[in-house]
Amino acid sequence: MSRVCELTGKGPMSGNNVSHAKNRTRRRFLPNLNDVTLQSESLGRSFKFRISAAALRTVDHRGGLDKFMAKAKDTELSGNALKVKKAIAKSSATADALS
Repeated sequence: MSRVCELTGKGPMSGNNVSHAKNRTRRRFLPNLNDVTLQSESLGRSFKFRISAAALRTVDHRGGLDKFMAKAKDTELSGNALKVKKAIAKSSATADALS
């Protein structure tokens, strides 16, 4: 399983462990990934994602999965998330056409 956030594309970073004697050895900083289920209001169903804690806070801040996906860049989203974004955009376009 890859260690990349499905919504933001955040992945592992590299850096140094620095000892008291200033010896430097390489290390990896892994993102804080969580398995979550997010509800889509326009589609009326839920989706499972593996996202970072920062992305989860951003989804809450923007007001839910639908509003997050409206602003999300296609290059950052995973293939699964991109399908969800297109389905949400399609359902909101039909809802706008009906009203």
